[in-house]
Amino acid sequence: MMDSETNQRRLTLPVTDALAGRTTLELLRRELGLSSGVVKRAKLLPDGILLDHAPVFTNVRPQTGQLLSIRLDDGQHGHIPPVEGPLDIAHEDEDILILNKPAGIPVHPSQGHHGDTLGNFLAAYFKNRGIPFVFRPVNRLDLGTSGVMVVAKHAHAQEVLKRQLHTHAFRRHYLAVCDHCPPSLSGMVDAPIGRADASVLKREIRPDGAPSRTHYRVVRTMGTRCLVELELETGRTHQIRVHMAFLGCPLTGDFLYGTEQPGVIGRTALHSARLSLFHPITGEAIYKAAPLPFDMARLCGEDTPWAGGL
Repeated sequence: MMDSETNQRRLTLPVTDALAGRTTLELLRRELGLSSGVVKRAKLLPDGILLDHAPVFTNVRPQTGQLLSIRLDDGQHGHIPPVEGPLDIAHEDEDILILNKPAGIPVHPSQGHHGDTLGNFLAAYFKNRGIPFVFRPVNRLDLGTSGVMVVAKHAHAQEVLKRQLHTHAFRRHYLAVCDHCPPSLSGMVDAPIGRADASVLKREIRPDGAPSRTHYRVVRTMGTRCLVELELETGRTHQIRVHMAFLGCPLTGDFLYGTEQPGVIGRTALHSARLSLFHPITGEAIYKAAPLPFDMARLCGEDTPWAGGL
C-alpha cells in the first residue's frame, strides 16, 4: 500500500484469529517475511510500526480484527546528487523499477562520473515526485553494457530480490556479438574467475577464483562473427567477457579481453536482453525484454533494433 499523502510504502497485515496473541515482532518477521534490519529501521521512525494506525512496540500482542502495518521506506535520501537525465522505464510499481540502460551510461557514480549515472537520474526522478530515494540496484551492468536491469525502491524489496539473484527465480539472458564462434553451438563454461595479478580491473580464469558458470547458445553467424545468447548461473565481474574470451571468441569491441574496434562498434558488444523474476511483495512472475540496440543490430546485418533469438 502506498500512502498518497505521504508517499510512504507500507505493508499491512490484518490480524486473524490464527495470528492473534503473537508478538508484533513475530508477525513482522514470520508472516510478512521482513528481515531484522528492516524492522529495526522501522522502529526508528515515529510511524514506522503501527497497530490500528497508532505506534506500537514490537513486544505488543495484537488481537483479532486489528490492523498491523510497517513502513518499508526509511524516510532517508541517499547521497547521490540528483541530476536530470534520460530514463527508459520498462516497469514501475510501488516496490521496483526495471530500466533499459543505454550503453555508455554508468550505473553508479565513480571517479570521472559524478553526475551522469543512472543513480543521478533516478535521484532527480524521485526528487521531482517528492519521494525519498536511496539507490538500490539489484543487478548491475558495466558501463558499456546495455539492456534491462532492476532497481529496488526500498530495502525489503532489495533483500528479497538479492536472495533470488543467481537462482532460477531470477534469470538473466544476454546477447553478445563475438569475433569468432565457440567450438560448439551450445554449451556451458564452468571455469573459476578471479582478479588478475597486478590489475585492479581485469579478471581471468584461475584455479583459486570463484566458481563461475555461463550457459551459451549461438543464435546466428555473420561471417567470422556470431551472435550468442548467454544465461548467467553466477554473477562474477566481467563473467561473460572472460568466459567467451576463454573459449577463443572474445566479444567484439572488448578492449580488455579482445580487441578495441572503434570503427566497428564503440563499446563491448554486450546487451542484457531479458530478465525474469518474482515480485518481492506479490510473488507475481515478471518478464521484461529489451531489443538489441542499433549498434549491435548493425553487426548482425540489421538496420533496426532486433529481438531475434528471444
